[in-house]
Amino acid sequence: MNTSNTIQAIAMMALPLLLAITLHEAAHGYAARRFGDRTAEMLGRITLNPLKHIDPIGTIVMPLILFFATSGGFMFGYAKPVPINTRNLKNPKQDMIWIALAGPASNFVQAFFWAVLLVGMAAVGLREEFFIRMAYYGVTLNLVLAVLNLFPIPPLDGGRIAVGLLPYKPASMLARLEPFGFFIVIGLLLVGVLDRFWLSPLVSWFGSIYLAPLRWFVG
Repeated sequence: MNTSNTIQAIAMMALPLLLAITLHEAAHGYAARRFGDRTAEMLGRITLNPLKHIDPIGTIVMPLILFFATSGGFMFGYAKPVPINTRNLKNPKQDMIWIALAGPASNFVQAFFWAVLLVGMAAVGLREEFFIRMAYYGVTLNLVLAVLNLFPIPPLDGGRIAVGLLPYKPASMLARLEPFGFFIVIGLLLVGVLDRFWLSPLVSWFGSIYLAPLRWFVG
């Protein structure tokens, strides 16, 4: 990948990625507030300001290093987690399911709106490659973020959902993995297991649904 193409690709991804991360984290904070915990609100995390959610290493440095090192073939990162004080929740186990689900749900909703924009541009015959590819990245990046976060290993959202759904003993065993969960996910990504058996199949399936209307305009 040459420098010009790399810069162009990053420019196309920037807005969808910032929105995906920002709304994902803000959704967690909003859901927590709805269930009685105002910690995120007091820390200014229920906001559309991406600077409040960006982790310098996880959101900027790591994804860029991986992007350049793999010529755009692999990129991974994370935002600052939204702080949740479960002592403020009326039903912590149950409420945490919905709080965790709010983040991926926001990404599925964003993917839908980017898909609508993409179909709309095709419907009116707009052929501006920059905006078409930006909308396409908006769909795919949000689907990747949603699906990845639903993987049932804490501290990912799917892990927290699983802890809330499982009976006490297996839930406790799963919760103990949280300090190591990030490294488990990175390891599974690097060896290709997570991509082959989770990310690629699910992202492809959701993508086929979200982008199905495009066939009416592009054949």
